Amino acid sequence: MKLILKENVVELGYKDDVVEVKDGYGRNYLIPQGKAVIASDANLKELQENLRQRAHKIAAILAEAQSQADAIKDVKLVIEAKTGANGVIYGSVGAAQIADAFAKLGHNVDRKLISLKNPIKMVGDYVCTVKFHRDVNAEVPVCVIAEVEEEK
Repeated sequence: MKLILKENVVELGYKDDVVEVKDGYGRNYLIPQGKAVIASDANLKELQENLRQRAHKIAAILAEAQSQADAIKDVKLVIEAKTGANGVIYGSVGAAQIADAFAKLGHNVDRKLISLKNPIKMVGDYVCTVKFHRDVNAEVPVCVIAEVEEEK
């Protein structure tokens, strides 16, 4: 079944992409949730016209995403986490903590844009990917260190 996405769907595609999915996934989830419409001839023509009219807006959005990526390309995040004796973190460091670390440095990065290959559960150096746009990604090094307890 061919569908036109009306919004970004993780692991499937971005808004205005034409994708091929199984019939059940399209009929039972994507279409009822308002995430997609059937790729009929009329809907495809409407999509092409909308893309043509929005071309200048898309260029501005892409330029903004590129400027955000350039602003954080030289940033190295250091995150303190409570750890056990062998360097294992209590819990894990996720996108929310990374977004907070960006905020402390003055960069406004939404946690939904941050992608980690695996959850961070040990002290060490990692790399996270910030997806500002489908064509603009920035990789940022993240150093997780053990939190130092202050003596009273």
